Amino acid sequence: MIKLLPTLTIIAAIGSGLVGGVFFAFSNFIMAALARLPVPSGIAAMNSINVTVITPTFMTALFGTGLLCLVLIAAAIVGWSQSGSYWLLAGAVIYLVGNPIVTMVFNVPLNDALAAVDPASSNGAAVWANHLSQWVMWNHVRTITAVVAMACFIFALL
Repeated sequence: MIKLLPTLTIIAAIGSGLVGGVFFAFSNFIMAALARLPVPSGIAAMNSINVTVITPTFMTALFGTGLLCLVLIAAAIVGWSQSGSYWLLAGAVIYLVGNPIVTMVFNVPLNDALAAVDPASSNGAAVWANHLSQWVMWNHVRTITAVVAMACFIFALL
């Protein structure tokens, strides 16, 4: 396990960076572009994205990195006296809480609410407005925590 630890840490850094990059794009221009569309079009586009994003590649990056973080938490605790263990533990916990957990607890329920609404209704407009503020706020959390986790994994390797 000790011999695999640097490789696993590099993979976690890459996974965190990939996920952070996707979320960075949403936080910085994708959601702003969707907000400029008429409400029914914005809802339709976001609903399409929410279906399309469920691919083996993205799910592996998001949740596979999360599973890898569980392994890294155990390795950091077992090898606490090893150089970089603090950074490894910090990165793994930050990624787990800030990405898979935030996604499942906050972003997915917001996506489900958006999928259930009639885009042309007044309720649709209200749900979309809430989605734009709340979903984006939680997406900022995911972006920041993925990038911070990546940095922690890099520091763990130094």
